[in-house]
Amino acid sequence: QKHEFSVDMTCEGCSGAVTRVLKKLGGVQFDIDLPNKKVFIESEYSVDLLLETLKKTGKNATYVGVN
Repeated sequence: QKHEFSVDMTCEGCSGAVTRVLKKLGGVQFDIDLPNKKVFIESEYSVDLLLETLKKTGKNATYVGVN
């Protein structure tokens, strides 16, 4: 399942932070769409855990739905 999240990213630094926290979590495949402030994550983890992980960047993150 591919989950879509909206993350308040404004620059490469922001997407770098998202990349860092997701890589640390491990076992996830993801795509970052910086212009549209979207992150698509494919993983076995719960949406809650993924959202919590994205929020560790200090950015506002919301769950959009299954893509």
